[in-house]
Amino acid sequence: MTSLKFLTLALIVWQTCSIYFQIPPFILPSPLAIARASYRNRALLLSHSFVTLSEIILGIGLALLVAIPTAILMFRSRKAERALTPILVTSQAIPVFAIAPLLVIWFGYGMASKVVMASIIIFFPITISLLQGFRSCDREYRKLFLIMGANFWQSMKILYWPWALPYFFGGLKVGVSVATIGAVIGEWVGSQAGLGYLMIQSNARLKVDLVFASILWLSMMGLILWKLICLLESMILKWNNINQEEEL
Repeated sequence: MTSLKFLTLALIVWQTCSIYFQIPPFILPSPLAIARASYRNRALLLSHSFVTLSEIILGIGLALLVAIPTAILMFRSRKAERALTPILVTSQAIPVFAIAPLLVIWFGYGMASKVVMASIIIFFPITISLLQGFRSCDREYRKLFLIMGANFWQSMKILYWPWALPYFFGGLKVGVSVATIGAVIGEWVGSQAGLGYLMIQSNARLKVDLVFASILWLSMMGLILWKLICLLESMILKWNNINQEEEL
């Protein structure tokens, strides 16, 4: 059964149960009620979605600026790896809700705290995946580059980085999938706009259908970002493979 068929069946069952059991809409709205709320409040949802999307994209950019040099440094130096590994693990072991209030205090109620929150969540899978990609490089190729007199940065450009690209995109896809968590949690703790802010406000007014509509828009946003990363991966890896074949 394809995912689309399963989703359609789940929605039908949900709608049927809502009608048959007469579930109050302030407890669990039906899919049709959520669709109506989404259409009726599309302008409001769009404006808040733009804020959350901006936070996520900026968070991805910040995470990449930190994760790529960190992975290269850890790959080049064992001492750096031993020093940075506990910090990386600790950054993921601390619950996100625990540091969100601190980030709001440090960076304010604006977009900065949400960007930092998203980047903290995205940073770890990208760094670890890229580091694993560097390490997975074939030993024979490494020996060949050493014999040819290539220095570290030449090997990184020609050998290690192209080799690690599939790992990099794997970590990036994981990071993008969870990036919405950091942005929304930051908006829950303190914000004036965004889908997380809209959820809190709607929940306080018992507009549960609008809460579910916000979740729907957030899910679609994450899915679109994931698809875009997959498309970018296929394009870059195809181009990279063509270049490697031409060099050979």
